[in-house]
Amino acid sequence: MNKNLQLLTYLAVLAVLSPLVLSLREGDCEVCIATVQKFGDSLDATTKSDPKKIEAEFKKFCKTSKSKENRFCYYLGGLEESATGILGELSKPLSYSLPADKICEKLKKKDAQICDLRFEKQIDLNNVDLKKLKVRDLKKILSDWDETCEGCLEKPDFIKRIEELKPKYAAGGAPKAEL
Repeated sequence: MNKNLQLLTYLAVLAVLSPLVLSLREGDCEVCIATVQKFGDSLDATTKSDPKKIEAEFKKFCKTSKSKENRFCYYLGGLEESATGILGELSKPLSYSLPADKICEKLKKKDAQICDLRFEKQIDLNNVDLKKLKVRDLKKILSDWDETCEGCLEKPDFIKRIEELKPKYAAGGAPKAEL
């Protein structure tokens, strides 16, 4: 009898805590939420009501995606090279007008790595000390600008090249680069 009472207590605690564990915390699934929101906002009313049309549009959306959005598309099956496909877990809830955070909660249950995606930090190049950045970060800045650094071997070479290019990319406000 005592074991039954312990088991019931354990099950009751589990029932109370499981929704808390599965719900999203602040900052969780930032790429998922932003991408689902962006994609959902791009759909017209007739497309939004049909899961098959949503899936077709998502595949089109994924063809132009970059960086973390592209990785998100890969996880869902929106790319040709995707290994799996759980597009139905996106399209059906989206057709019911479920909010992006709730859709991402459901997707997290299917594949937890979807919520592990994080956007890269933005840095303000006018206020950062380039000497304190790593060479790989300096290379990333140049890559984001679609620029190269011919003959650059050491950190000062990359810093010099970035300083040369800063005015070109400073137009329209402070340049930002992803790290």
